[in-house]
Amino acid sequence: MRLHSTALLITRVPVRSARAAERSRMEPVRTCVGCRSRAPRSSLLRIVAQDSELVVDPSATRPGRGAWLHPVEECLELALKRRAFGRALRVEGTLDTATIRSQFIRTG
Repeated sequence: MRLHSTALLITRVPVRSARAAERSRMEPVRTCVGCRSRAPRSSLLRIVAQDSELVVDPSATRPGRGAWLHPVEECLELALKRRAFGRALRVEGTLDTATIRSQFIRTG
């Protein structure tokens, strides 16, 4: 903030930087666990582990850690090949991928 003083009047004028203005318009960015590229959150799917099973969280409101993935089968295959879901979700042991595979086959 800058203080402008005139003879008897002192006013406060907020100064907003260009960076602050840009931040207010920016969308959150997440990293795809399959291809490892960064993308806007709206273009990725959130995947969560529920009872050792991977499920899609379309509203991104389920509790727990989430892994973000492009909604294409290539990114899913890369993530499974790299075993990225276990690391991203911090889950030990194996995760059942049948549900998520069927959802990708249905939509793909």
